Amino acid sequence: MINLVKALSGSVWSTLAVVVAISAVAIAVVVNGFDLRISGGLALYFVIWWILLFAVLPFGVRSQAEAGEVVRGSEPGAPALPALREKAIWTTLVASVVLVIVAAVFPLAGL
Repeated sequence: MINLVKALSGSVWSTLAVVVAISAVAIAVVVNGFDLRISGGLALYFVIWWILLFAVLPFGVRSQAEAGEVVRGSEPGAPALPALREKAIWTTLVASVVLVIVAAVFPLAGL
């Protein structure tokens, strides 16, 4: 799975295509399976995705000082290789699962 995500995040366009495709499938599942409107599914997914992005960002990050490659004029604690495209795909995968779980719990909560 890790190698697949690395391969899919090879370019900006492939990353964007994967994020849009997975997001569309997750929102379609929620809209058709749990009687949410498209606007409600999009809004809920947007909030979940951004919250999870900030949770995923620190994973696997090595600072420039740890890597031994401090760029002159930058903060030594800055990431050496942030891998943002991979993290966008991971965030999308996790957010899709969380969206379905949250939509499934809504009826139990009376919402």
